[in-house]
Amino acid sequence: MTRRVRLAGLLALPMAWLIGIYIFSLVMLLVTAFWVTDPFTSKVKPGFTFGNFEQLVANPAYASTALRTLGIALGVTVLSIVISVPLGIFMAKVASPWLRGVLAVSITLPLWAGYLVKVIAMRITFTEQGFFNWMLAPFGIRGPGFTVFTVVLTLTYLWLPYMAVPVYTAIRQLPANLFDASADLGAGSWRTIRTVVLPLIKPAIIAGSVFTFSLSLGDYLVAKFVGGDTQMIGSVIASNINLNPPLAAAFSVVPIAFVVIYLVSVQRTGALERM
Repeated sequence: MTRRVRLAGLLALPMAWLIGIYIFSLVMLLVTAFWVTDPFTSKVKPGFTFGNFEQLVANPAYASTALRTLGIALGVTVLSIVISVPLGIFMAKVASPWLRGVLAVSITLPLWAGYLVKVIAMRITFTEQGFFNWMLAPFGIRGPGFTVFTVVLTLTYLWLPYMAVPVYTAIRQLPANLFDASADLGAGSWRTIRTVVLPLIKPAIIAGSVFTFSLSLGDYLVAKFVGGDTQMIGSVIASNINLNPPLAAAFSVVPIAFVVIYLVSVQRTGALERM
């Protein structure tokens, strides 16, 4: 009996947070998505209707925004992988301890500053008179400006540490003789990465991709500051949170559905079992 009381006391606070705050909030979000907003008083009325979800499907602007956000999140994830894998190999197997420490600090440096500070820094970099255009001006090249491409770059800058750290940790645990054996069998660098490194670090890549993918799906301030006219799911939610909360709640279900679908597809590969 005493053991059960101690166990209940140990789990009381985390379970209260998980069930009472986290899960309850998500349930209320889903419930609100089926409510209606009075067009005359703008007051939310409890009810049950699929009208909010039908509006998301019927309105081409909402559908294109959802697909654009999905594409941006996937682009950020792929770009983070492309950067993290060769960087992780260099840090773990090639760089000296001093250089490895410098690179580790450089990778995690974005985490040291506030979110808005980093976004504004990227905005200043890509503005019309910013550093990017100044650097490319002698070559007659102009920067991308505030576009979807800039949004992808900025989100990659923000979330890259969440991919780079687990990938580096996984590569560091790989025995050096695997690389030597691959070279002895005649495999080049790219073939070694493709056939030896990537299959072994797949769980780390998936772990990092969960963060880069989900965090990019829920972002909208980056699009607001460096995206120009780019709209993301979060932009639509923010603009409707006061005007039409049920519609905002319905649209909030979309990124949750994207993440669930992604996790289910990953689960079917068996990679999560090796994490």
